[in-house]
Amino acid sequence: MTKRGSARISRRSLLTGSAGLAGLGIGAAAGVGVGRVTSDAEPARQTVDFYGHHQAGITTPEAAHANYIGLDMVEPADLGALAGVLKLWTEDAARLTQGQAGLADPEPELATSPSNMTVTVGLGPRVFEAPRLAERRPSWLKPLPPFSIDRLEDRWGQTDVLLLIGSDSALALAHATRILTASVRTRLRVKWVQRGFYSRRNLFGQIDGTEQPEGGRHDELVWDDGAEQPWLAGGTSMVIRRIAMHMDTWEELDRGPRELVVGRNLDNGAPLTGTQEHDEPDFTATRGGIPVIPASSHIARARRRADHEQFLRRSYHYDESPATGPLEPVEPLEPVEPLEPVERDTSNSGLIFTTVQRDPVRQFVPVQQRLAEHDDLNVWTTPIGSSVYAILPGATPQAPLGASLLDA
Repeated sequence: MTKRGSARISRRSLLTGSAGLAGLGIGAAAGVGVGRVTSDAEPARQTVDFYGHHQAGITTPEAAHANYIGLDMVEPADLGALAGVLKLWTEDAARLTQGQAGLADPEPELATSPSNMTVTVGLGPRVFEAPRLAERRPSWLKPLPPFSIDRLEDRWGQTDVLLLIGSDSALALAHATRILTASVRTRLRVKWVQRGFYSRRNLFGQIDGTEQPEGGRHDELVWDDGAEQPWLAGGTSMVIRRIAMHMDTWEELDRGPRELVVGRNLDNGAPLTGTQEHDEPDFTATRGGIPVIPASSHIARARRRADHEQFLRRSYHYDESPATGPLEPVEPLEPVEPLEPVERDTSNSGLIFTTVQRDPVRQFVPVQQRLAEHDDLNVWTTPIGSSVYAILPGATPQAPLGASLLDA
């Protein structure tokens, strides 16, 4: 076993509640945590800057694999403990993303190939119930309104903290997940882990993520400017919706009906009135008096009705072991029309639907309400998890994650 020098900072000292946030010096140059470092290095050695005005993992290219980790504070009002966690994560993430072992890493060899690793941290609403933070809670940081299509399960529900780790290497991702969660287990408890993989096509065969804000509008639509909460400047919000996809009944449809449900061609993602993925849909076009794109199709219901109804889509897919045993009823959040009884799916597949935007109430909720009201795709999908987080501004070697909030 390799011996580690005594000069290395201990985890216990970083987690002490009395430790301030501003004095942590890592000794690395501050970068702009929004893009991959270009080099001739082999892919496994490629890195993404951790430090910067924004956290990485938001506008950087999607990693091949991602772990969404929801954690709850053991003592919700202990802001000193939270400060210690964020300080430790800053130190470890700054090292792991650059191919260096974390503090007291028992398997340092597993850290040498980060494969474009990113680490992103957010806070849930309950954190801001602490008296000192009550006035610093963003107005939008609250549970989404209930939607009639939801069949939410608490096991995929809101948590106090979000830790999102991405990497092109499943091994590097597993190692980083272990290091970052094990180190804080006395202060945070893992509620759920949502493991996802990235592909432009989802498991229904559709091309995902076609509608995105133009890159030049990220400062307006994605990143917070600090106008409402100065501490949040450079941060953003993230909505996570776990969507179960019912593969058995979807696969009963022929290709034509599938395309009508979505409103796009399956082969290249073009709208049914176009030839290329990014062609503007023509919702007025008819064939024999019938709309080419049905008004109840997914593309028709999801299209924005106002310019501000735009958000960054950054989703991952999941495919896990099928559930076994009898179906357990899930109580909806509000009275809804009863659904037809269903048999258990032979697969456990779906989408970790993730949106990033400055204000989810203004940008995301209106679109989701239209989808819930009548989207043909709802027959084959069921939302089973939902959570909202304030994504912290980026860190520097002198100011770790959360410094602008907890040191103010």
